Amino acid sequence: MRFGKPMIIAIDGPAGSGKGTLARGLADALNYAHLDTGKLYRCVGLAVLSSGKDPEDEEAALQEAKTIDLQDIDNINIMGDVAAVAASKVARFQKVRDELLKLQKDFANSPPGGCQGAVIDGRDIGTVVCANADFKFFITASAEVRAERRHKELLARGEPSIYARVLDDMLARDESDKTRSIAPLRPASDARVIDTSELDANTVLATALGTIKAGG
Repeated sequence: MRFGKPMIIAIDGPAGSGKGTLARGLADALNYAHLDTGKLYRCVGLAVLSSGKDPEDEEAALQEAKTIDLQDIDNINIMGDVAAVAASKVARFQKVRDELLKLQKDFANSPPGGCQGAVIDGRDIGTVVCANADFKFFITASAEVRAERRHKELLARGEPSIYARVLDDMLARDESDKTRSIAPLRPASDARVIDTSELDANTVLATALGTIKAGG
């Protein structure tokens, strides 16, 4: 808690970089609330598909964004690749982002459960959602390493996976996230960049905690 306000930790990075693992680790270590904002977009994308409409239909995506509830992100179905592709499409719409931005800011400024801080991860947290966050981290790794992680994750869940296809999808998602005109994926100028290509989760967590304890 800082001057009566909750501590905010922003974590950004591409898919498979380990940002979610770090976010959950920090939230557990600090007893802070955690929000994976990518799940919000997955929920919207999947809801549009479930309604029989196209995720590239901005109006349909906006209507779903207006009715989303944070409890929806616990739906296990949103973790599939179909939801991921749909999320990337609806995330391009400014009106959708504006609608979900309200939820994210409310979470950061008033963490649930009486927590004194919030850890929020996504792709534009440090640059847009929480530009004034107390701590910012940008987590990255080579596309090959990230694809291998995703490939193993899918196999562990019993889902079919071909590494080459996962890598192609990863590269396409990276390009889409980096080149979109609205809130493109990039590290904030004041973010601590951590390349996890050759680091395990415990080392990444220790590095981030060290930065926080040192005050920046």
